[in-house]
Amino acid sequence: MKIYEGLSEIPPIPNPVVTSGTFDGVHLGHQKILHRIREIARKTEGETVLITFWPHPRLVLYPDEHKLRLLSTFEEKTKLLRSFGIDHLITIPFTREFSQLSSREFIEKVLVEKIKTKRLIIGYDHRFGKNREGSFEYLKQHHAEFGFDLEEISRQDVDEIGVSSTKIRRALETGEVKIATNYLGRPYELNGLVIKGQQIGRSIGFPTANIHIPNDYKLIPMDGVYAVEALVNGSLFKAMLNIGNRPTVGGTKKTVEAHLFDFQGDLYDKQITIYLREFLRKEKKFDNLEELKKQLALDQKRAKSLL
Repeated sequence: MKIYEGLSEIPPIPNPVVTSGTFDGVHLGHQKILHRIREIARKTEGETVLITFWPHPRLVLYPDEHKLRLLSTFEEKTKLLRSFGIDHLITIPFTREFSQLSSREFIEKVLVEKIKTKRLIIGYDHRFGKNREGSFEYLKQHHAEFGFDLEEISRQDVDEIGVSSTKIRRALETGEVKIATNYLGRPYELNGLVIKGQQIGRSIGFPTANIHIPNDYKLIPMDGVYAVEALVNGSLFKAMLNIGNRPTVGGTKKTVEAHLFDFQGDLYDKQITIYLREFLRKEKKFDNLEELKKQLALDQKRAKSLL
């Protein structure tokens, strides 16, 4: 997959089959569109093109709102799109100035002049251009004059999946990991760097990897304990994860900490990927470390059974 930042250096693309959107999470609804553009590209001897925007438009247009948390960082989204066989990923820097482009200007300047789109595939509720004024109906009325074919992923096709990025965010914010997994078509993941913590877990026999999530816009699921899998240096380990403030030890700052089962070695400064499998329980304040240790042993037993 070739990646382009902006529109200035896009080479000629044979028979571009194009879709556009933020694709946050690359969930099952998005995947339906990705499979379709690949199918058409194969039939027409063309190549797939996905246009996306970074930062997420809502982060730019509504910065004072309750801050939007995203399901995927740009790096995570890129990895997922590559796995679905997209040929070209065009990232348009989203600014307030860009947001003022009318739908016609977007079509003419981006889809026609820069990409020379042959076929455009969009979801039934997709909007584009200033104030999201552009719609499938607008494209349907004008696509012939722009010189490309048009296809809609219908409401019926999308509704039968019943998925949206908003639904997935809500599921994760309430600890409903399995619902999120079903909507995404894979476990939700967190990527970060293992940093040094207070090493309290080590003192009670449950050493943890304190994970720094570098992007503050990345959605961290509800506080609690989870059964997870952890990928480190290409090896996958069963593990459990705690998200929260660690009230038993007087913690005041939210942390993300994983205890890897059957792991020996040093994790400091290593990249780690966490795949959330099951929600075990809410975070709780225990009377002392011995009570916490007993509960962690029960958590570990249950996590191993579930995994």
